[in-house]
Amino acid sequence: MAEELRGKRIAALVENGFEQSELLEPKKALEQAGAKVDIVSPQTSQVKGWHHQDWGRTVSVDRQLDQARADEYDALLLPGGVMNPDKLRNNPRAVDFVKRFVESGKPIAAICHGPWTLIEANAVQGRRVTSWPSLRTDLKNAGAHWVDQEVVVDNGIVTSRKPDDIPAFNRKMIEEFAEGSHGQRQTYATSAASR
Repeated sequence: MAEELRGKRIAALVENGFEQSELLEPKKALEQAGAKVDIVSPQTSQVKGWHHQDWGRTVSVDRQLDQARADEYDALLLPGGVMNPDKLRNNPRAVDFVKRFVESGKPIAAICHGPWTLIEANAVQGRRVTSWPSLRTDLKNAGAHWVDQEVVVDNGIVTSRKPDDIPAFNRKMIEEFAEGSHGQRQTYATSAASR
């Protein structure tokens, strides 16, 4: 796994309250595979993680969201944690950033509550996905086919349920990120507007 992602630049979009293991372990796996991972956040210099039942580590922000462009990156990582994706899905700039990855067909990996942001970006309509169980109804209501599996891949979008799934999540994420773009995708809103 040492060089599959050499030359690839990955954006990890996070807010305060990201689940620590769901950012740090995938980030480490991506870097070990040769990728450069930027922590992109609405926060200016640092973002604070969540570890089990309490605040966790603070991580430096590499790129402030307002200065980041999706076309600078090859793929996107969306860690979970309850607070993190809830804040991101309510931030129009964050949702737009995710939409750019969706529309360009660049691979996206989302774990646990991370798919909440994919819902806001209209990325799950007609797709097979998984997540933390409490998102099941939200994803179904957004038009996704939700399944209870450790990792699911649908046309370049990788999803997993929880921290226990991280080893399988990392393997599939690296595989999809190495494949690269899956061609342009239309968001549900875009395809509905063209009918």
